[in-house]
Amino acid sequence: MEFLADFHIHSKYSRATSRDMDVAHIAEWAKLKGITLMGTGDLTHHLWLEELKYNLEDLGNGLFKHKDVYFILTSEISSIYSKKGRGYRIHNMVLSPSFKTTDKINETLARYGNLASDGRPILGMDAEDLARIIFDIDENCMIVPSHIWTPWFSLFGSMSGFNRIEDCFEDQAPKIFALETGLSSDPAMNWRLSALDKYTLVSNSDSHSPQKIGREANVFNCELDYQAIRDTLRKKDNKKFLYTIEFFPEEGKYHFDGHRNCGISWSPQETKQHNGRCSKCGKPVTVGVMNRVEQLADRPEGYRPSVAIPYKSLIPLDEIIAETKGVGKASVAVERDYRQAIAKFGTEFEILVKAKEEELRKGLAPKLAEGVMRMRQGKVEKKAGFDGEYGVISVFGGKEKSPEGEKQLSLF
Repeated sequence: MEFLADFHIHSKYSRATSRDMDVAHIAEWAKLKGITLMGTGDLTHHLWLEELKYNLEDLGNGLFKHKDVYFILTSEISSIYSKKGRGYRIHNMVLSPSFKTTDKINETLARYGNLASDGRPILGMDAEDLARIIFDIDENCMIVPSHIWTPWFSLFGSMSGFNRIEDCFEDQAPKIFALETGLSSDPAMNWRLSALDKYTLVSNSDSHSPQKIGREANVFNCELDYQAIRDTLRKKDNKKFLYTIEFFPEEGKYHFDGHRNCGISWSPQETKQHNGRCSKCGKPVTVGVMNRVEQLADRPEGYRPSVAIPYKSLIPLDEIIAETKGVGKASVAVERDYRQAIAKFGTEFEILVKAKEEELRKGLAPKLAEGVMRMRQGKVEKKAGFDGEYGVISVFGGKEKSPEGEKQLSLF
């Protein structure tokens, strides 16, 4: 069975999240997006866990269900600690096969920090120790290092991470078999490190609001079963893990280097020319993902390993609609046209990936259909994100945007 999965999200109990990040709204938007399997996020938070236990049907195979949407128990844990005289800040995603295992995890982790303070708890715990605790409780759990290149909170982060997975997890490293690319990197960037060839690269939305669910996701063709999914990831089975859905990485908040407050955005080469210091304030710039990949890469740009899982780079449908109309994506007009498009095609995934060109041109306004086709072909303009500022990906560019938008979009 082919299905979409988005493992990494946050509930309403995490900081800076929408109040609508509850089970009902997550399931509603998963259906709109075309996602079959959602991560629950935040399984360490007691109030959220109670809501999950109340709202989800236990299927007995490590997955759960709310109406027609399947769920898998997941959480993100922030480890902030010192090791060998240096400070580290690492985010890891934990996947659990049962509420029983989850309860044991929470009982143990509560000794190391306040799990109730945030849906994504901060623990003063070495990532290696976290892994040991989790796997000692249940070897069927999975730990997936989150958004592994993000500067401030990740495994390879330029400001707070390691150069090698083995240095982070030490004797627990062999039990790690999947890594999350994050919004600011795509598989092609990760393929430049030969040390990552043995790992399965997954992509998830890290969504803080229902509308952003599925902006990155994974496409499987296996049983809807926890162990089947775990085995597929562990074996890096490209017959059962078909491809990932990615942001264009330039849209991520940390793709290039820079200083947001100073308006400085640099490529790795420009940063090198300035000796890593901002030309306005003189302080070190925040080193982004592209620069960090360059530091650790042992392969040229464009290299593709034989064992690679494919990927598709997409732009969320509401962003394409907003561009065709010349308005912000939060506008009422964009939501109206988004829902009209979904009503016609069934899901956002159907529009962005599956529907044939002739179907798109027949069922969508001409400019919107053209925008989707340009995105599929990679014909986009890119302005890279930096230092916490999202980048901009455009299918038309400034010259083709109509200041009035496209009125016919509302005539689906």
